[in-house]
Amino acid sequence: MKNKSLAFQIWFVFSGILLAISILLVILFPTTLRGFFTKEIYKTIENEQLILTEYGNPGNNHDLGDTKQKDRSVSHLVLPIQSPYFLYSEELPIDFIKQTQELATNQSRSVERYEKNLKNQTLFYVIRKLTVNGEQSYLLSYSWDSYRNDLVFTLFRQLMLVMFIVFLFSWIPSIWLAKYLSRPLVTLEKHVKKFSEQEWHEPVEVDRNDEIGKLGHTIEKMRQHLVRKDEAQQTLLQNISHDLKTPVMVIRGYAKSVNDGIFPKGDLTSTMDVIEEESEKLEKKIKDLLYLTKLDFLSTRKPTKTAFRLDELIHDEVDRIKWAKSKLDWQLHLDEATILGDEEQWEKLVENLLENSLRYANQTISISITKASQHIVLRLWNDGPSIDEAIMDQIFEPFQKGHKGEFGIGLSIVKRIADLHASKVWATNEENGVAFYTEIPLVEVNAK
Repeated sequence: MKNKSLAFQIWFVFSGILLAISILLVILFPTTLRGFFTKEIYKTIENEQLILTEYGNPGNNHDLGDTKQKDRSVSHLVLPIQSPYFLYSEELPIDFIKQTQELATNQSRSVERYEKNLKNQTLFYVIRKLTVNGEQSYLLSYSWDSYRNDLVFTLFRQLMLVMFIVFLFSWIPSIWLAKYLSRPLVTLEKHVKKFSEQEWHEPVEVDRNDEIGKLGHTIEKMRQHLVRKDEAQQTLLQNISHDLKTPVMVIRGYAKSVNDGIFPKGDLTSTMDVIEEESEKLEKKIKDLLYLTKLDFLSTRKPTKTAFRLDELIHDEVDRIKWAKSKLDWQLHLDEATILGDEEQWEKLVENLLENSLRYANQTISISITKASQHIVLRLWNDGPSIDEAIMDQIFEPFQKGHKGEFGIGLSIVKRIADLHASKVWATNEENGVAFYTEIPLVEVNAK
């Protein structure tokens, strides 16, 4: 069923509903109609009796036999049999009339309804007590069920004919409905197919506000996300190529010069030092790229978090890195702080922030940890040059050009790690320097 076309599925469901309704009507309709028409027959008989007793009463100088009946399906007899108004009709057996007269005599109410099977038919009759010329009499009015059955059969046949016609032509609205529903789905299918072929520059436009419209809007958001991701990927590849090309060119150029017996730095040792320095830069860039890819992968997995002392981690990192600029003044104001997270990632975050401060600091680097009611704030300040306000919001993006035109991904790694730990990171220009802040929620520690 699910492999059939939408038009067939809609027609099948629509036809199934009609068929179920038809079967239900076949079962319930005759019974319901018979009950309805039975009540109507009794009402008709009683109404005819009222008309007859009003206008056909001998006391009103009308001949009962000459009174016109409003409904020809209703017949009348006046009992008892000895009454001068009794006109015998062979339509009813005389034995039945005698039984009816006995019923009438014993009848407590003035009007009573009865039912009797005669001649393989059902007879509906009503006995009404009345007084004719001062004598107790009974008006027997009756109607056969053939009238009811004819009405039921006629209506049932017409209903079945209508249901058959509706069932026969149900494919027309089914096809129309299928096209109405499937047209935007086909359009969305074409767009998604193009997405699989990396063709996502044509916008998805679905002028609807129902569930299909919501699906279209969601696909359009996905398209925009893919476009942005593709553009970011292209930019990333260009920046990676540019960032790696420089040290590679330096290494190749110096190596070729040494091979030709030329020493750009005056002697072999100084020239090899340059090659070694550029190799270290290249190695670091490659490691950072691999680590950034690793973080992207980890963002799709459930993190493994442990509790550790952030202040101790910072002390260890400072002791390891401060030898690079031994003349710097390191000022540490670290409150004891235990956080919950991936300790290896936090080591990388602190390392990158320290290396960034080390690169630009002139004389002083200040590091502090303070606690608030809901979070811990890590602050790294250096007395280096201010950051251009125009690029302040972009410095945490990969390969953004920073001070002196340098590219890098160190701060983007910091941003990714902070995001993985529901933390915030930002930079701000302060008096005589630049400060980097990391806000870490305390709730993660309590959640352990």
